[in-house]
Amino acid sequence: MMHFADIHRVLSLLLTATFLLSAVLLPDSLQADTRTFFAFDDQSIPKQHNLQLTLVQPTKHPDNPVVRRGGKGACDEWAVQFYGSVLRHEGKFKLWYVAADNESLELIKRGLGFSGLRPAYAESEDGIHWQKPNLGLVEHRGSKQNNLVLIDPPEAGGIHLIVLHEADEADPARRFKMLLTVAATLGKSKGSTSITLFSPDGLRWKSATPVRFEKGFLVEEDLILPPENFEQGGLYRWNGMYHLPGQQFSPWVWQPDGKPVGRVMTVLRSRDLIQWEPTKTLGFIRGGAIGQEIPVGQAEEAHLAASVWHRNNVLLGVYGLWHGAENWQDRTIDLGFLISNDGLHFREPIRDFVLIPRGEEGQWDQGGLLQGQGFANVGDQTYHWYGSWDLQKPSYPPRGGVGLVTLPRDRFGYLSSHRENASAEFVTELVAPERAWLFVNVEGVSDARPLRVELLDAREQPLPGYSGENAAKVTTCGTHVAVAWPTGASGAVDAGGPFFIRAVLPKDGDVRVYAVYVEQAS
Repeated sequence: MMHFADIHRVLSLLLTATFLLSAVLLPDSLQADTRTFFAFDDQSIPKQHNLQLTLVQPTKHPDNPVVRRGGKGACDEWAVQFYGSVLRHEGKFKLWYVAADNESLELIKRGLGFSGLRPAYAESEDGIHWQKPNLGLVEHRGSKQNNLVLIDPPEAGGIHLIVLHEADEADPARRFKMLLTVAATLGKSKGSTSITLFSPDGLRWKSATPVRFEKGFLVEEDLILPPENFEQGGLYRWNGMYHLPGQQFSPWVWQPDGKPVGRVMTVLRSRDLIQWEPTKTLGFIRGGAIGQEIPVGQAEEAHLAASVWHRNNVLLGVYGLWHGAENWQDRTIDLGFLISNDGLHFREPIRDFVLIPRGEEGQWDQGGLLQGQGFANVGDQTYHWYGSWDLQKPSYPPRGGVGLVTLPRDRFGYLSSHRENASAEFVTELVAPERAWLFVNVEGVSDARPLRVELLDAREQPLPGYSGENAAKVTTCGTHVAVAWPTGASGAVDAGGPFFIRAVLPKDGDVRVYAVYVEQAS
């Protein structure tokens, strides 16, 4: 006869296996009704005792760059620039990036904006091995045998692009959405702005509004964003509104007291990607950009702000840690890490933490990195794609391609005991599903050193049936371990109202809690 502890363990393993199977079958990283409480999210986990946070750097893939520049004569012979996007769609990974050849470089040098920079497409079965299909859509050097996507109007060349796919879009011609950074005339000066394009298939794109270009620059009358210099960083939909974070600096943005800033992140908003609100949010400001009398580019700043991974209740962001200097060739860029709980304001869990460091001299990603909007959970791993930009070379050097970093699923950081042999615990924010499954992402637990999980009511009193002797004990390590309750064979929580989750770490042993997941149960 099986003992209760054995039954409990089997139930936990079965629940975990069921969840992982469902996650593999879904196109996105988690189910739409899952809330994730990351260890580094001090708003989702606001109450802590004797805990410390450790952030984790992912591992660069040994085959980097996984997408390389094309050969001589190719549309991307000079640059595969990953100010782009990766999506999972129709069983494939799909990548959009900015392609440039040597003629594109000459157009930029001649002051004709970004007219030679063209959106291109690649695809992959596994996110590691990529193909550039011959789409037959755009003529390049007398041939349509290339991977350039069709843009209408064709003179709309751009330096950054972001692609969203929305299966719930009522208009099939607008299922794919692109924001493209183009050069623009802004009053008496030149600068950057974004235009919106829609597509039924991700390959054939049409501007959402009429746009005209003169000598490579969008005319001021056709702007859809506010008439300010703006370079986009990410794109996401939050609470029914599209949000476009990007880079600005003074005179277009300033501190609350009116003092100037260097590169910072602002966030624009729109209901339909065509009409944009005139108000904006100062979403993130870093280091030397805060009011110091240092010229733009010479301080510690936030480069292009955040590309964003939408995780239902929370946003994760990757941004450029711009290390300024007086001379351009002395400036470098690593990639940093941000989080947001309201879609507008971002913060660093640990200030100036380097999520992805630039490569050493001689490596493909030396000097500086680019953040693209490419994130995915693949089985028990998390993937993030990034690009390179070496500022230390002479003007406009070839740019390396698209790289991949990986880490165990969602293990960007963990909470562990600060003082050894002392109690340590945390309490989450209030959650209110009618019925829910709970999972934890945890390492270091065992039968002898369990993670104790219990529920509290809205007044933080122990909830009968889910606390005290009925608390759950997690003894299995894994990235999605089901929390099984002694009183309920199903393991689902039916609290009868809002509840807090309390987790108590064992006093001895190196137990690491990376995340808690709350999945709505039917």
